[in-house]
Amino acid sequence: MATVLIRRRFPGLGRVAAFATATRRTGASGSSQRKQKREESPEVASAGAEHVATIQLPNPWGCSVLYDPCAGSRAASQQLEAGNRGQALGSRVAGTVWIRRMVSTTSSQALPAPRNALPDPKFKPLLEQDISAQAKEEAEKERAEMHDSKEDPRVFQKGRPEYQGLSYNKFELTETLPVEEGDAILHSISACKDNESPETIVRYFLKLSCLPAERHAVLRSDPRFNSLCRGAARSLPSFSTPQLIDILKALVRVAAPATHPVLRACESEFCRRAWDMDVEQLLLVADCWRCLERSVPTYLSILFSFANMHWKDLTLPQVVQLIYIIGEGRKSPADLMQKLESLILKYLDSFTMEEVGAVCLGLFKSISDISDHVMKKIADRVALQMEDMSSYALVNVLKMLRYSRMDHLPLLKQLGKVIPPRIPTINIQGIMHVALTCSSLHYYNEDILAAVAMSLPSKVTYCRSKDAAKFLWSFGCLDYEPPNEEQFYSSLIEQMHRKLHEFEKFPEHLLTGLLGLAFVQRFPAELIDFALSAEFVQKTRESKYELGKDLLTLGKSIEIECPGYKGSRLSPQLSEELTEMVLNFAKEEIYVRPEIVEAVSLLESMLGGPEYVKSHMLLPHTRSSDLEVRLALDGHPIPFNFKGAAAHKQLGDIGVDLTDDLLTQLIKGRPGGQAPAEAGNEAKAGGQERVEAARARSSIRASNPRAKLKVLPKSRRSLEPSFSPVPARQPQEVKLAIQVSNRNHYCYFSKRLLGLHSLKRRQLRQLGYVAVELPFWEWFPLLKRTRSEKLSYLHYKVFNPALLGGAA
Repeated sequence: MATVLIRRRFPGLGRVAAFATATRRTGASGSSQRKQKREESPEVASAGAEHVATIQLPNPWGCSVLYDPCAGSRAASQQLEAGNRGQALGSRVAGTVWIRRMVSTTSSQALPAPRNALPDPKFKPLLEQDISAQAKEEAEKERAEMHDSKEDPRVFQKGRPEYQGLSYNKFELTETLPVEEGDAILHSISACKDNESPETIVRYFLKLSCLPAERHAVLRSDPRFNSLCRGAARSLPSFSTPQLIDILKALVRVAAPATHPVLRACESEFCRRAWDMDVEQLLLVADCWRCLERSVPTYLSILFSFANMHWKDLTLPQVVQLIYIIGEGRKSPADLMQKLESLILKYLDSFTMEEVGAVCLGLFKSISDISDHVMKKIADRVALQMEDMSSYALVNVLKMLRYSRMDHLPLLKQLGKVIPPRIPTINIQGIMHVALTCSSLHYYNEDILAAVAMSLPSKVTYCRSKDAAKFLWSFGCLDYEPPNEEQFYSSLIEQMHRKLHEFEKFPEHLLTGLLGLAFVQRFPAELIDFALSAEFVQKTRESKYELGKDLLTLGKSIEIECPGYKGSRLSPQLSEELTEMVLNFAKEEIYVRPEIVEAVSLLESMLGGPEYVKSHMLLPHTRSSDLEVRLALDGHPIPFNFKGAAAHKQLGDIGVDLTDDLLTQLIKGRPGGQAPAEAGNEAKAGGQERVEAARARSSIRASNPRAKLKVLPKSRRSLEPSFSPVPARQPQEVKLAIQVSNRNHYCYFSKRLLGLHSLKRRQLRQLGYVAVELPFWEWFPLLKRTRSEKLSYLHYKVFNPALLGGAA
């Protein structure tokens, strides 16, 4: 056998930073084979940013062609974009092509084998063994990935014997009924009349339910069994409660359909006598309804009312089972949940770790709002005993932690130690919840994210559309580049293509995934074209979720970052409508924030008036505001906000002195009645502060001749003539976009920007703005300091010589 490696350099290979079209792989082999090939070929592995095509000829059994997308680093992509901006951005991503053909070293010619050629017989047993082992391995892998939504949440019930009386146990040992004996019972049912006693009917149900599982489908369709069910339904009031429960358990065992008439009759009878049952019976019956997947809102309402009256008498297993039932019913009775919080605290130290997980899952599924105090106590317990928890229970705790927005640092740090080694053994849905918890809590941990990224390509085919979207969102939100970046993203994009039909039912998942990709500067053209098509946009408008902001973010990002994109776009009317919605929200929720209002007021005073600064959204689709300032290259501020200046002048014309105190009152409201004397003292203090600020500005101007500020006294501002809408001549300028950031713009306990805000800074640069940040860790403490200190800080930020020098 001979192996031939041919390297050829192709121009233009790699991922263009501003645009990438995902190419779907059609070969049967997956990303694991490509990874193996890279490891086997030192030349390819060391190629780095060089993109090569390799022809390898080692396979005597046939021929296949694999396409492997590869790309360089972001730096290489940016260099390529900078050097070749005229190239069409819609070209498909190039990569490494592997061509495998048969080569014989014993013949003078290399000929392909005939299609009907068979392998050597001596290799046949080994080949069969390999195929059998591979099939077994795949079956085991598939079983590990499958999530049983009915059985997995019930694992906690195996931890205490008390649960046997509170729940249905499908693994309870019962003696299998021979088929012949079952036929005899069915024959006796057809021969008997309608006067069978309750004891006989119950015995029939119990015996027939012990038939082999493969006979249950035949039993359910047997007219004689249905005759037994009708007879039971007619005489239910004559049964005792334990007998009724036995019939219900038998129906669970034979997997009766949830719509079966006898179940409707049983539900009515249980509701009628519920107040005469004890709490164990109530919980057991509720568990049977869950196993039958029958919705019984009336029965559950009675159960919750009963528990609300007797909550102080509930034992530990009863509390956990009740919370499980609440979660499976997706209903959270507010008055009962407050009492259950007390019971959770009472029993928390006695819970097993599986019970802790079950409690969290029940609270999460029922969308229960529990207090931060209770959630912190749960997190404290988990942080100390995380290593003793199963991965399933731990993931359930993470779900509730995410829902309650609890940034519990000890738990998160312990998670970074415990969960990475477990990732390969967790199924894909569990891994998704780990990644989603990190992104939702803005917790950046490279060990966790790297473990997720390395495990995902081999499991990606098990991803639902939701899972693929959440993975993309999580990594994009945290702006994390995994070690296997290209393999990670290409496998997920391919899975998004495979699940395209699911997005018509769940449009929110497609937008979630595409936004995650946009955060890290990846734009798969075919998926974007589908997402912005008129038909899909209409589906988003009909969704129960508000998806307009996501559509706007995606559509506007394409306009800015992908000028060569030729696919579908948002209509101008819809784009205008969504932009107006975002701007209205900003007026009510963003522009009025104290840290922004204070910055605007101080900048106006420092630069010379409202015409020199504008508080608005330069990029409404990024959902955060900017303070725009323009400077000439010599350091002079340039007036441009003429509309703002005109509004300020109107206030001056009607005799309103727009002081800082008045502005604060207009925005935040006056906290309470203030005595006139106190108001006068505050006005004097404010006047003294303004004098100090003026002195500070004079000293700053004297020390920095380039920063010549035009500051007009307030008495003259109201007399200024109206500004021309367009200045006669604008000098060359530096446009500053001042960012007043807050904690929600960054990863938890770090200075790492989140994906959306990283995207915004990137797009501001592309539009010619210089982003100047007032980071919250600097600006927020200054809000409590003197006015002169705040002005000095803003002067340093705005007139930074590096900004002006770079622009020059």
